[in-house]
This record gives sequence, C-alpha cells and structure tokens, in this order.
Amino acid sequence: MYQTLLAFHSLFRWLVLASLLFAIYSGYKGWLADKPFTKFDNSVRHWTATIAHIQLIIGLWLYFISPVIDYFLHHYKDAVHEREIRFFGMEHNIMMIAAIVIITIGSAKAKRKSTDKEKFKTMAIWFTIGLLIILVSIPWKFSPLASRPYFRQF
Repeated sequence: MYQTLLAFHSLFRWLVLASLLFAIYSGYKGWLADKPFTKFDNSVRHWTATIAHIQLIIGLWLYFISPVIDYFLHHYKDAVHEREIRFFGMEHNIMMIAAIVIITIGSAKAKRKSTDKEKFKTMAIWFTIGLLIILVSIPWKFSPLASRPYFRQF
C-alpha cells in the first residue's frame, strides 16, 4: 500500500502544479486586464484549492505509514543530521502544509472580495506564494536535498 500511495502522491503533484499554474495565469490575466470574475474563474479557484487539499491528505497519510518517517521519529537525534531523512521527516511536510494553508487563505480571501479585480489579485498573489513554496519543497530529481523520480511506478 505504501508504494502505491507514494506513486499516486508523486503523480498527483503534476495535477497540483498544473492547476496552480492555470489558476495563477487566470488570476494575473483577470487582474491586469480588468476582466469580470466569472463562475468559471470561481471554479478554477475552488478546484485548485481542493486539488491541493487532496494532495495534502495523501501526503499526511503517507507521513503516518512511511518507513522513512518511522525512522525519523524513532531515531530523531541521528536522523536530523541525515539530509534526506530530515527533508522528508520535517522540512517537506512543514513547507507543504504552509503552502496549502497559504493557498487556502488565498482562496477564502478571494471568494470574499467585493470586486472582480480584487478577487483576481488576491487569487494571483496568494496562489503564487503557495506555488513558490511548493516548488522549493518538491524533491526534484536535480535537488541536492532529496532526489526522487518525476514519475514513480505503481
């Protein structure tokens, strides 16, 4: 089950990134072009946050069944000095939770803004901050912190 969940979490990140990029593009485009905030734009805002929340739930599930996290929690004094173990045991999780909180706040704030321009602006800025945190916290193949494949096998 762990390997399947890990593969799904790895694959689902692309949906998170794609939805965030699309929402950010829509946000900046609507904000700068002074477009009306349509039902479609509201759906983009809502579904982007929902997709991020689903990824968070999968990630938390992985956290509780991961052998890497088990090692980290039971051998903290040693594990905190091992770069990859520390990355997954602490850094990745904290940063991703922070990113999802920021995306959630941005989504909620955008929903409550009174003008269309403010809705787009809020969505664009908060989602961009969330995306930047996510990009830093993903274990990219080129990352010195934790190298992982772009697509895992199921």
